[in-house]
Amino acid sequence: MFFQEGFLHVSCVTLLLAAVIVISVLYIFMVSTPESVKTPPGPPALPLLGNLLSLDLKRLDLSLVELSKIYGSVFTVHLGPMRVVVLAGYKTVKEALVDYPEEFGSRLITPIFHDISQGHGILFANGDSWKEMRRFALSNLRDFGMGRKGSEEKIIEEIQYLTEVFEAHGGKPFDTKEPVICAVSNVISSIMYGNRFDYGDPVFRAMVNRFNHIVKLSGFPAVQLYNIFPSLGRFLKARKNLLKSVGENIASIKRLVGQLQQTLQEHDKRGLVDAFLIKQQEVSGQKDSHFYEDNLISTVSSLFAAGTDTTGATLHWGLLLMAKYPHIQKKVQEEIEKVVGTKQPRAEHRRSMPYTDAVIHEIQRLANIIPLNLPHMTAADVHFQGYFIKKGTPVFPLLTSVLQDETQWETPHQFNPAHFLDPEGQFVKKDAFMAFSAGHRACLGESLARMELFLFFTSLLQKFTFSPPPGVQESELDLTPAVGFTLSPQPHQLCALRQG
Repeated sequence: MFFQEGFLHVSCVTLLLAAVIVISVLYIFMVSTPESVKTPPGPPALPLLGNLLSLDLKRLDLSLVELSKIYGSVFTVHLGPMRVVVLAGYKTVKEALVDYPEEFGSRLITPIFHDISQGHGILFANGDSWKEMRRFALSNLRDFGMGRKGSEEKIIEEIQYLTEVFEAHGGKPFDTKEPVICAVSNVISSIMYGNRFDYGDPVFRAMVNRFNHIVKLSGFPAVQLYNIFPSLGRFLKARKNLLKSVGENIASIKRLVGQLQQTLQEHDKRGLVDAFLIKQQEVSGQKDSHFYEDNLISTVSSLFAAGTDTTGATLHWGLLLMAKYPHIQKKVQEEIEKVVGTKQPRAEHRRSMPYTDAVIHEIQRLANIIPLNLPHMTAADVHFQGYFIKKGTPVFPLLTSVLQDETQWETPHQFNPAHFLDPEGQFVKKDAFMAFSAGHRACLGESLARMELFLFFTSLLQKFTFSPPPGVQESELDLTPAVGFTLSPQPHQLCALRQG
């Protein structure tokens, strides 16, 4: 009996060792390349786990920046069994996205984003469908005034409603996040659906909150682990909650689209949804048409999320930074008074307001809203900076390393509007300002976002002075970002004191 138990024990140990050896050999075989091919260097990786034990999934971008100091601007990191090439620093990221736009232009669709979009829409799609949807969106967003006079009027209308909300607090502390997010959401809603929503509308508030929830959960370490080890998905509560919100959002968008479809008129396009539905009728019956419901829902959803979260978070950061640095806030207000006076700020005022323009750019740079960028994937084999990168390789063009590149910014970790000013105080463009990314996958709504940031920011500072709650010093305001797919401020309250 003892002999049998010992034999079984030895057999189990032998089988376990054999399994480990087989897995290790397979892993080495999968990640190895011929010696004659020079691949990007990187830290030694463990079988299956890769480099996970040495990475902080809460701020993966910072871990990767530290690795770039050791392995250079093009290096390899293993997220579990997935081999990723990281591009770090302004020159390298720009060269890849701008000079090699086709080779680095595909989107890596991680498991969670496949769950969300199923390869439809714009943000997390590739191939002919993505190209068609991007062309359609760009053309129609311009038709509806994105970044032009049409959208300027929509933003100015929304500023009036936002001002009323701020005034209602009577100078007492409140969280500026929700009203700011609602205001920005209404701008993109008017472009998508042809109308804005009342801030108190429960359907609108639920939709905005769900989008915020989805974006936040997408960056949680548990969801990142799911992207690395998809088999864990059924055990992760964060993924289940995220997909529940996604399902509710899809149902909400379908209801809104259905309402628009009932009153659709071919010669009266109210927004992008109308334009899509009309196009869908025009190509009805055509083989391989990309104008189908899933593409509409995913396109609307991604544009709404991207147009809301990034701009809303940047404005949220902007007000917090003004409260933390009152001397900068005062200089902005003095320039507004000098150039605009009591009139409504307009987009045309930007070129006469170099300091304010510099402050807005510096807010975007320091906020670093999408630190990892959206993940890319090589569309073809590519020789880049002396290294060979295979087709289908995940690529992270690290925006943190660009917006905090020590060779491009004098004080990369400090809030310093002088980064965008010449010695005479005039605004200067910086090539390393890559807050909207670059290349074929650059932000679709950049012109709208720029206009929104300028008009909302100047209008609010024209009317209010922002300060910490009573008893809180400026130095106590925390600039540590909250964990999420995008970086937004920690929950906080500010006082909005009416000017004049």
